Amino acid sequence: MQGAKRRNVLIFFHFLALWCNAQGENHPSPNFNQYVREQGALTDQVSRRQVRVYQLYSRTSGKHVQIRGRRITATAEDGNLFAARLFVETDTFGSRVRIRGAESGQYLCMNRKGNLIGKPSGKSKDCVFTEVVLENSYTAFQNARYEGWYVAFTRTGRPIKASQTRENQREVHFIKRLHKGPPPFPNLERPKNFEFISFPPTRRAKRTRKWRSPS
Repeated sequence: MQGAKRRNVLIFFHFLALWCNAQGENHPSPNFNQYVREQGALTDQVSRRQVRVYQLYSRTSGKHVQIRGRRITATAEDGNLFAARLFVETDTFGSRVRIRGAESGQYLCMNRKGNLIGKPSGKSKDCVFTEVVLENSYTAFQNARYEGWYVAFTRTGRPIKASQTRENQREVHFIKRLHKGPPPFPNLERPKNFEFISFPPTRRAKRTRKWRSPS
């Protein structure tokens, strides 16, 4: 009797395994890449915003992006008041960001004609950009509302209409870099230096040091 029960149990689990395999074939594994794209296209209203501060160096003009009111150019020198600090705020858990000038308080935005303009509020989708890290280590900024439209500048630092831009163009390539010159805002309090605490050596450390001293 026990042998018959054991065979019945084995047969049951065998058919159960076949049924599970059949269910797996009928329901393919989820597409996580599609899930990430869908979630990255939504504004995160829950998580705490992360803010980075840097300059944007244009590959074509050889200057830095500056936001002066509604006017956006790439003609600023290193440490320029309107270019030295750009606040880059995260919009999602992915690579979508908002860019705001620390001095002007204006956001980098793009209108329906593809022109770059500064706005006091960055809540609209035309003020959201996707950071695209390219194979040549440069970064491009694609507008979240107008897909395929990028932030771009000419050799003289004037904005290029976004409808005429492509990802592989030099005009859309930027380098994110820190300010190397004197502090652009000298009146602001500087962060305090780290203080390292020195602990007295342990007995083992003393013994090791004494043993190694003859060599």
